[in-house]
Amino acid sequence: MDEDRASSSPEYFDPRDLSGREQYRRYRKRLSSSPSSLLRLKSGSKFSDTWLLYDDNSILRRPNAALFLEEIKHEALNDEPDVFEGEFRAPDSSKRRNSGDARVSPSHVSESAYPGPPLGSIKQEDDGSVDTGEDATFSMFASLLDSALQGLLPFADLILRFKSTCGDVFESIRYGGIGRHRAVENKLMQQKARLLLDEAATWSLLWYLFGKGNDDIPVDLILSPSTSHQEACQYVVNDMTAQLCLRIVQWLEGLTSETLDLEKKVKGSHVGSYLPSSGVWHHTQQYLRRKNHGQTIVQHLDFDAPTREAGQLHLDDRKQEESLLEDVWILLRAGRVPEACDLCRSAGQAWRAATLCPFGGVELAPSVEALQKNGKSRVLQAIELESDIGRQWRLWKWASYCASEKIAEQDGRYEAAVYAAQCSNLKRMLPVCADWESACWALAKSWLDVQVDQQLSQFRQVRSEQMRNYGVDGNSFPEEGLTPQSLVDSESWPQHVIDQQPRDLSSLLQKLHSSDIVHEAVSKACKEHHRQIEMNLMTGDIPNLLDVLWSWISPAKDFQNIMRPQCDPQLIRFSAHFVLVLRYLFPDEMKDTFRNKLTTVGDYILHVYALFLFSKQHEELVGVYAAQLAPHLCIDLFVHMMEEKLNDSFHTKHKIFLSAIRYLSFCSEEDSKASFEDIIERVLIRSRGTKIKRYDGEQPSDVAEQHRLQSLEKANAVQWLCFTPPSTIPDFTVVNAKLLMRALCHSNILFREFALISLWRIPKMPIGAHKLLSFLAELLKQPMHTLLSLDKEVVAENLHEFEDWREYYSCDATYRNWLKMELENADVPPTDLSLEEKERAVDAANEAIAASLSLLEIGKDGVPWLTCTETSECEASEPVYIELNATAMLCLPSGECLLPDPASCTTLTSALYACISEGDVLKRQVMISVAICSKDSYCVEVTLRCLAVAGDGLGFHGANDGGILAATITAAFKGELSRFQAGVTLEISRLDAWFSDCDGSLRSPATYIVRGLCRRCCLPELILRSMQILLALAETGESVEDHDRLIELVASDASGLHRLFSQRQLQEFLVFERDFTLYRMEAAEA
Repeated sequence: MDEDRASSSPEYFDPRDLSGREQYRRYRKRLSSSPSSLLRLKSGSKFSDTWLLYDDNSILRRPNAALFLEEIKHEALNDEPDVFEGEFRAPDSSKRRNSGDARVSPSHVSESAYPGPPLGSIKQEDDGSVDTGEDATFSMFASLLDSALQGLLPFADLILRFKSTCGDVFESIRYGGIGRHRAVENKLMQQKARLLLDEAATWSLLWYLFGKGNDDIPVDLILSPSTSHQEACQYVVNDMTAQLCLRIVQWLEGLTSETLDLEKKVKGSHVGSYLPSSGVWHHTQQYLRRKNHGQTIVQHLDFDAPTREAGQLHLDDRKQEESLLEDVWILLRAGRVPEACDLCRSAGQAWRAATLCPFGGVELAPSVEALQKNGKSRVLQAIELESDIGRQWRLWKWASYCASEKIAEQDGRYEAAVYAAQCSNLKRMLPVCADWESACWALAKSWLDVQVDQQLSQFRQVRSEQMRNYGVDGNSFPEEGLTPQSLVDSESWPQHVIDQQPRDLSSLLQKLHSSDIVHEAVSKACKEHHRQIEMNLMTGDIPNLLDVLWSWISPAKDFQNIMRPQCDPQLIRFSAHFVLVLRYLFPDEMKDTFRNKLTTVGDYILHVYALFLFSKQHEELVGVYAAQLAPHLCIDLFVHMMEEKLNDSFHTKHKIFLSAIRYLSFCSEEDSKASFEDIIERVLIRSRGTKIKRYDGEQPSDVAEQHRLQSLEKANAVQWLCFTPPSTIPDFTVVNAKLLMRALCHSNILFREFALISLWRIPKMPIGAHKLLSFLAELLKQPMHTLLSLDKEVVAENLHEFEDWREYYSCDATYRNWLKMELENADVPPTDLSLEEKERAVDAANEAIAASLSLLEIGKDGVPWLTCTETSECEASEPVYIELNATAMLCLPSGECLLPDPASCTTLTSALYACISEGDVLKRQVMISVAICSKDSYCVEVTLRCLAVAGDGLGFHGANDGGILAATITAAFKGELSRFQAGVTLEISRLDAWFSDCDGSLRSPATYIVRGLCRRCCLPELILRSMQILLALAETGESVEDHDRLIELVASDASGLHRLFSQRQLQEFLVFERDFTLYRMEAAEA
């Protein structure tokens, strides 16, 4: 109290020292940095008399303080033209502050980010996107979340980092692009900045409620006997409702404090829209000095004069007084009580500072932080030992209440609110609360104070009863004859003040919605997204909050609109990170219903956000969030992305690959997490599947071209396996080898299908096959020792088949190259062809013949092309079946498609049965079915199934012709079914062979069947192409040396090539041979 008396004495306010006041002056004089202004200050000017007051940095003394302050006033008025352009002398500070555009920490404000150009600056066009700063939040949030998931950052700290990130982006949008955008763009940017600011506030509340933790009162700070402040802090620590109120109050005070800090950083000011003469009632002095005696103007200048004389100050002084008290109110809102007291002292109202800081400036907030700040100060303890615990505190509150009521009668809105805040008088606080935060703070703080006061009253009563039981006499009380019970009764709060308080948190939020109690702007703000989020957080109703978030961001029912969210993208981002923070912040404390809601609805929210990132070309960020999804959602998400970007650029596909391989495990380790293998397996299976097609009356034509395009899509799917994973992932070497192995296996499957659809004798290359070869060319240059360490037999088998296919497609390319030249030369008269063109065609023909003979002849390893060396692992003790599944189109000889119907399917089934003898049908239990494909009405699904026998399904398959199933389907591929339309062929789009059980369940691939089928179809066609080339050479009179070698190969029993020919192919071969012989005889005769 001695300290307060000293602070209220006239000597405390030194009019010669403006250092304390200067930091609060918002519109102080700013000197121009231009040379002309500096020169004007040094020369004689209208400011010369004023500047005589200054001697360097000091102010010359004046014998009269009032005269000195008058001279300062004149100086301020004369200097008015030198303020910044666009500033006003007396702005509406309430409107300025209520915008709330500065609710961020000052530590993140860049000095160079606020150049503060004049209002008349010329707008410059900016080529950058308006959303650059906004989009940066996606990357920053993903990076922070990744650090937390790796254990590098606690999730409680992650919340604060999210808050500061929103603040940084808000500043860059709000203050970093002034004057560079059009008016409409500026308005949109301000809206986005406001949303980011609201989000920063929500993250801050989340930290106060769930991330801050609970602190007990340190043992070394406990005083005995206890004080009212210590008891209040202990009560708040133990009572959950009071603790919640305290955290809400601290949150709102922190927001306002950050607003003031940023306002000071941006505008070079803090609070105080008043002039330096505030607090000393300068205009009233001048009025009295002129000996004016108005009936309403006070006649004395002490601070009690307006109340004592029932008079008023001069109008200008009243305005400055209101402005000062508004700033004091703002500082109280920010929890800066000491700073508010300093502001009053700097304005010459030390007496007001004494009314705001009783007990020597001790922190009275019922928090552990305030207790720690006070330390082991015994000022309050000494006071309460004299007057009983909490008595002086209650008297101070009573005085504040009386002051707020009395001042309110004199229309002092902010002054009444300042004192009402000390005594929970909501009736006088809410009228000045024009925004949601202020109203919520007033309600929460007053409710908290009433709870604490009631607890202290109960504590005093219990303590007094204990003292009476110990025989303490009445002299222990400060007033004779005053009993403990009468003390409690006499100091109880007015009932209408108690009635103003919320009964519970729901009541508090209900008051915020009521426009009869709060400002209309407050009730409207309750409908804003982040206000609703914050109110749900206060109540702790997380399941309802998740439902609300999902209702805002859920896409339309039409799947086509999945990429078009119904709300702001930043709200989607917030929702996703909010879900993840809750999952990891307190996983062990969640109830079952809470956990289920957080898992199901949370996954929906994360899925929408991941799709949104994908739609905005942020593929590299998707993996962080996809890894947190349920396995089926994660797999579906990546499959969707990979299929959408299947034909996109290498860079885009690589980003998706890295996003999956970095954040997901490669193999399935647990059922709760998806793996990269699961995703890539789904992608490969779907790439070979039949796509849903609707022709709408159009008939597909040019089957060969359709198959070429489909093969390219299938080949592109293999590229996902051909990327090199980052070396930082676990087991990099093994993962890299497994990717290569899977690429080899799947490529061989595709090579077989591509070979069967590229038998057309046209110049166009099979683009799918050559795309695959280009993908694998670089991969196979890697050292093979790691690859061979996986499974030597399987790896060697697949490598050998790959080499066979590479040789085959090389032969195919040389043939098509020759055919292209031949067709081009055919369009030109023979006499017009140059010798060089003829020689080039002959060289291409010889190259094609040589390549074909190299493939047909048995190599140095003694293994013919595409022969199978593996032995079936199936045991003969149990029945084993083999089956062949094909999806194909019925194609006419002209290349057009034939629309299948049930009758044609039945006819095709009978024709396939006719290819097998009746004895084999019964012995092998052959089953054949043909049905129209459900996804493509022009496709049929053919299934052949029979019992495996030795040499065909059991043991080693030495014939290398695919067995009975391959022989049957070959007739359909070659268009030689005896009981079907002549010339109609099956053009496949997918082909698989399997070992199966009696119940039809698939066991493992029967690769030998498809390989044998490829030998039956590809090798005869290769020989016929070679005969076509030889015939063309013979027709031109060129010498042919390889003809006899080719004939010997076909006729040889060792090679068995002639057994692969169908009847029509043998006839075509003989026709080629006859024509070739005739041309050679003609050449010999010539």
